[in-house]
Amino acid sequence: MVQQVTKGIKISVETTFEGSFYKNYKIQYAFGYTVTIENQSKDSVQLNARHWEILDALNNVEIVSGEGVIGKKPVLKPGESHTYTSGCLLTSPFGAMSGHYSMINFTTAKNFKVNIPTFKLSAPFAIN
Repeated sequence: MVQQVTKGIKISVETTFEGSFYKNYKIQYAFGYTVTIENQSKDSVQLNARHWEILDALNNVEIVSGEGVIGKKPVLKPGESHTYTSGCLLTSPFGAMSGHYSMINFTTAKNFKVNIPTFKLSAPFAIN
């Protein structure tokens, strides 16, 4: 598990290897990740958007941006957390993801970014 705190918002990420399959005659490696967003600040906040950079071992980079997470824009009061699970496909058994969430602080009405720590994706059969 990797963790990072930005402006009182703690991000924790755990990953899983889901398996491999062929799509359009190319092998794909499926990974899952579970993210917990914990509000350790004294203010209520809302997650509005996400930005991911997904890198595989073949130096392919995919950028994914959009509103919310899994169709939700969670509001977190102090001490609350939100957990969700998602996934990605890579063309190699190794990779990494990083990014940030765009959030708003309801007390100050200011937007801010929360860093998502870089986490590795690796298929167990490919690890030495």
